[in-house]
Amino acid sequence: MALDPRLRVLLNLLGQGYDHRAWHGTNLGGALRGVTAAHALWRPKPGRHNIWELTVHCAYWKYAVRRRLTGEPEGGFELDGSNWIARNGPESEKAWKADRALVAREHQALLAVVKAFDVRRLDRRLGRGPFTSAETIAGAAAHDLYHAGQIQLLKRLRARS
Repeated sequence: MALDPRLRVLLNLLGQGYDHRAWHGTNLGGALRGVTAAHALWRPKPGRHNIWELTVHCAYWKYAVRRRLTGEPEGGFELDGSNWIARNGPESEKAWKADRALVAREHQALLAVVKAFDVRRLDRRLGRGPFTSAETIAGAAAHDLYHAGQIQLLKRLRARS
Protein backbone atom coordinates (compact mmCIF):
# COMPACT_ATOMS: atom_id res chain seq x y z
CA MET A 1 0.00 0.00 0.00
CA ALA A 2 1.29 3.46 -0.91
CA LEU A 3 2.20 5.83 1.88
CA ASP A 4 -0.22 8.70 2.40
CA PRO A 5 1.20 11.93 0.90
CA ARG A 6 0.84 13.79 4.21
CA LEU A 7 2.88 11.16 6.01
CA ARG A 8 5.45 11.26 3.21
CA VAL A 9 5.81 15.04 3.69
CA LEU A 10 6.19 14.68 7.46
CA LEU A 11 8.76 11.91 7.09
CA ASN A 12 10.65 14.08 4.61
CA LEU A 13 10.63 16.98 7.09
CA LEU A 14 11.97 14.72 9.84
CA GLY A 15 14.68 13.47 7.50
CA GLN A 16 15.72 16.96 6.45
CA GLY A 17 15.91 18.00 10.09
CA TYR A 18 18.10 15.06 11.04
CA ASP A 19 20.07 13.34 8.30
CA HIS A 20 18.82 14.04 4.76
CA ARG A 21 20.15 16.67 2.40
CA ALA A 22 18.08 19.84 2.46
CA TRP A 23 18.15 23.27 0.86
CA HIS A 24 18.45 25.05 4.20
CA GLY A 25 21.88 23.73 5.06
CA THR A 26 23.18 21.79 8.00
CA ASN A 27 20.79 19.48 9.83
CA LEU A 28 21.33 17.90 13.25
CA GLY A 29 23.32 14.94 11.97
CA GLY A 30 25.53 17.22 9.90
CA ALA A 31 26.10 19.53 12.84
CA LEU A 32 27.27 16.58 14.96
CA ARG A 33 29.58 15.16 12.28
CA GLY A 34 33.21 15.30 13.38
CA VAL A 35 32.46 16.59 16.89
CA THR A 36 34.72 14.96 19.47
CA ALA A 37 33.85 14.34 23.11
CA ALA A 38 36.09 17.27 24.11
CA HIS A 39 34.28 19.58 21.69
CA ALA A 40 30.89 18.24 22.80
CA LEU A 41 31.66 19.06 26.46
CA TRP A 42 32.88 22.63 25.82
CA ARG A 43 30.67 25.41 27.21
CA PRO A 44 30.79 29.04 26.11
CA LYS A 45 30.45 29.98 29.78
CA PRO A 46 29.32 28.31 33.00
CA GLY A 47 25.64 27.51 33.14
CA ARG A 48 25.24 27.28 29.36
CA HIS A 49 24.42 24.05 27.56
CA ASN A 50 27.09 22.19 25.64
CA ILE A 51 26.78 20.24 22.38
CA TRP A 52 26.52 16.95 24.26
CA GLU A 53 23.56 18.19 26.30
CA LEU A 54 21.87 19.54 23.17
CA THR A 55 22.30 16.13 21.53
CA VAL A 56 20.75 14.22 24.44
CA HIS A 57 17.99 16.85 24.63
CA CYS A 58 17.13 16.15 20.98
CA ALA A 59 17.07 12.42 21.67
CA TYR A 60 14.72 13.00 24.61
CA TRP A 61 12.27 15.06 22.55
CA LYS A 62 12.21 12.51 19.73
CA TYR A 63 11.26 10.00 22.43
CA ALA A 64 8.66 12.41 23.90
CA VAL A 65 7.00 13.05 20.53
CA ARG A 66 6.92 9.32 19.80
CA ARG A 67 5.40 8.68 23.21
CA ARG A 68 2.75 11.35 22.65
CA LEU A 69 1.84 9.94 19.25
CA THR A 70 1.50 6.38 20.56
CA GLY A 71 -0.02 7.21 23.94
CA GLU A 72 2.80 5.40 25.78
CA PRO A 73 3.24 6.37 29.43
CA GLU A 74 6.21 8.43 30.53
CA GLY A 75 9.27 6.74 31.91
CA GLY A 76 10.67 4.71 29.06
CA PHE A 77 13.57 6.95 28.06
CA GLU A 78 16.94 5.18 28.15
CA LEU A 79 18.60 7.81 30.35
CA ASP A 80 17.69 9.01 33.81
CA GLY A 81 16.05 12.40 33.67
CA SER A 82 14.15 14.31 31.04
CA ASN A 83 14.43 17.35 28.80
CA TRP A 84 17.87 18.67 29.87
CA ILE A 85 20.20 15.95 31.10
CA ALA A 86 23.56 17.18 32.34
CA ARG A 87 26.65 16.07 30.48
CA ASN A 88 29.76 17.34 32.27
CA GLY A 89 32.25 14.57 31.59
CA PRO A 90 34.41 12.74 31.89
CA GLU A 91 35.63 13.22 28.35
CA SER A 92 34.91 9.82 26.86
CA GLU A 93 34.66 9.13 23.14
CA LYS A 94 32.85 5.88 23.98
CA ALA A 95 30.17 7.69 26.02
CA TRP A 96 29.84 10.43 23.39
CA LYS A 97 29.40 7.79 20.67
CA ALA A 98 26.76 6.05 22.80
CA ASP A 99 24.73 9.25 23.19
CA ARG A 100 25.00 10.00 19.45
CA ALA A 101 23.75 6.45 18.84
CA LEU A 102 20.86 7.14 21.24
CA VAL A 103 19.67 10.11 19.19
CA ALA A 104 19.93 7.97 16.02
CA ARG A 105 17.86 5.17 17.61
CA GLU A 106 15.22 7.60 18.84
CA HIS A 107 15.06 9.15 15.37
CA GLN A 108 14.51 5.74 13.76
CA ALA A 109 11.86 4.85 16.34
CA LEU A 110 10.03 8.13 15.67
CA LEU A 111 10.17 7.52 11.90
CA ALA A 112 8.65 4.06 12.38
CA VAL A 113 5.76 5.49 14.40
CA VAL A 114 5.10 8.27 11.88
CA LYS A 115 5.26 5.84 8.95
CA ALA A 116 2.58 3.66 10.58
CA PHE A 117 0.52 6.58 11.91
CA ASP A 118 -3.22 6.65 11.22
CA VAL A 119 -3.65 9.62 8.87
CA ARG A 120 -7.17 10.20 10.22
CA ARG A 121 -5.51 11.33 13.46
CA LEU A 122 -3.13 13.88 11.90
CA ASP A 123 -5.48 16.82 12.42
CA ARG A 124 -6.53 15.83 15.93
CA ARG A 125 -5.07 17.52 18.97
CA LEU A 126 -2.70 15.42 21.02
CA GLY A 127 -3.92 15.05 24.57
CA ARG A 128 -4.77 18.30 26.30
CA GLY A 129 -2.22 20.34 24.33
CA PRO A 130 -3.05 22.87 21.61
CA PHE A 131 -1.15 21.10 18.82
CA THR A 132 -2.31 18.46 16.37
CA SER A 133 -0.39 15.30 15.66
CA ALA A 134 0.79 16.74 12.32
CA GLU A 135 1.97 19.96 14.00
CA THR A 136 3.80 17.96 16.65
CA ILE A 137 5.58 15.82 14.07
CA ALA A 138 6.58 18.88 12.02
CA GLY A 139 7.68 20.53 15.25
CA ALA A 140 10.05 17.64 15.95
CA ALA A 141 11.82 18.40 12.67
CA ALA A 142 11.95 22.12 13.50
CA HIS A 143 13.34 21.26 16.93
CA ASP A 144 16.24 19.34 15.39
CA LEU A 145 17.03 22.25 13.07
CA TYR A 146 16.85 24.81 15.87
CA HIS A 147 19.39 22.88 17.91
CA ALA A 148 21.53 22.12 14.84
CA GLY A 149 21.92 25.89 14.48
CA GLN A 150 22.92 26.19 18.13
CA ILE A 151 25.48 23.42 17.70
CA GLN A 152 26.95 25.12 14.64
CA LEU A 153 27.26 28.33 16.64
CA LEU A 154 28.90 26.54 19.58
CA LYS A 155 31.42 24.96 17.20
CA ARG A 156 32.37 28.39 15.85
CA LEU A 157 32.54 29.96 19.29
CA ARG A 158 34.82 27.19 20.51
CA ALA A 159 37.10 27.58 17.48
CA ARG A 160 37.49 31.29 18.34
CA SER A 161 38.15 30.78 22.03
